[in-house]
Amino acid sequence: MPTYVDHDGQTAMNAPDRLDGLKRLLAHAREQLGLELGFRLWDGSTVPNDLAPNALAVRIADEGVVAALIRRPTAKTLAQLWTTARIDLVNGSIFDLARIRLRVRSKEALKSLDKRLLWRTLRKFLFVARGGPWPLAPRAAASGGSAAANRQNIVHHYDVSNAFYALWLDREMIYSCGYCTDWSDDIDRMQQNKLEIICRKLRLKPGERLLDIGCGWGALVCHAAQHYGVSAYGVTLSDEQAAYARAKVARLGLGDRVTILLEDYASVDGAFDKIASIGMYEHVGLAHTKRYLAAIQRLLTPGGLYLHHAITRPAKRDERAFRRRRPEAALIANYIFPGSELDHIGRTVASLERGGFEVHDVESWREHYARTCRHWHDRLLANYAAAIAEVGEVTTRMWLAYLAGVSISFERNGIGIYQTLVSKRRRGVSGLPPTRADLYR
Repeated sequence: MPTYVDHDGQTAMNAPDRLDGLKRLLAHAREQLGLELGFRLWDGSTVPNDLAPNALAVRIADEGVVAALIRRPTAKTLAQLWTTARIDLVNGSIFDLARIRLRVRSKEALKSLDKRLLWRTLRKFLFVARGGPWPLAPRAAASGGSAAANRQNIVHHYDVSNAFYALWLDREMIYSCGYCTDWSDDIDRMQQNKLEIICRKLRLKPGERLLDIGCGWGALVCHAAQHYGVSAYGVTLSDEQAAYARAKVARLGLGDRVTILLEDYASVDGAFDKIASIGMYEHVGLAHTKRYLAAIQRLLTPGGLYLHHAITRPAKRDERAFRRRRPEAALIANYIFPGSELDHIGRTVASLERGGFEVHDVESWREHYARTCRHWHDRLLANYAAAIAEVGEVTTRMWLAYLAGVSISFERNGIGIYQTLVSKRRRGVSGLPPTRADLYR
């Protein structure tokens, strides 16, 4: 019986045999599953042998990739291999990979393969060293909903680098779902449309006080002050965002109308006629929903309007099923959005009503966000070298996978997003127009 480990921890014997076996297995999988892609292996060979130079292919950089996936076939392992480019795509992107349809259902794919060939091939890699690097260290998200915990989670996500975000966001640096008035709109048009529809839904009027909770780089507060004559206040926990937004306010000469606050939402004081929360609710955590909405109720004037814009997940058969987190969602929470949780729209509406609000309008933007994330991904990919120079290859590749995966999830209706307009509940008329016609003037 051959030995598979030498003094360097690498398999020294039968390496050609392992490689030939893997080629046979990959060729068998392509045939059985109807895979319309090829493979490029670490020795320069391909599966199939006559793979066209411009064909979509998975590149496997070393045999440790196979060993790692055999020992721990998890999303985390795949993320480690992807971010270090030990697994890569040639002549295409994750979107091209997602379009591939198997001949059998994905759940039945493994069962359709020759089990003896599978075992004979993969057992030869069991003692091959996994290699490295493994840069994605486990990270526990701060929890508890305190200002310190919120700040820690927000800083992790948003203080990556303003220059990095500028490579792929629109010219106003808006990091939330854009809005198409035509499906061919580019990212700049989509984000301008979004700023306008938010201001119109809130029915902003000159002299009103607007609060934007989670104001990002200040696009909404500046737009509302410039075009609607409001006094706008933006709240963020990100130092990078606050510095950028304050510089923008000064550059536009809006210092007398726009204030950027670097603090937690719960510590904001004052009275506001209109409040917007655009992509902030996802950071709050479902256990802290009541506290969050109580703060908005406290800050909103009688009859005031609140626009709640948040990503959602579909409701499940029961609460236990809904709380079960999929592996890809756990990856996002660990490496991209620490502390994040998604509600379902039914509970969001119920929470708003329990919090003392009257719900006036609920609008789905799911398909808009699929396009937004696709624009972001393509722009980041086009600026790949510049992104690596700014934040490194691991972060760049992690974000490419994240943006592509989220776009595909929105497209396939695995996640959604809604804008919900509410007012502070009171007796009598709401003061809103009888139709939505004013929104689309």
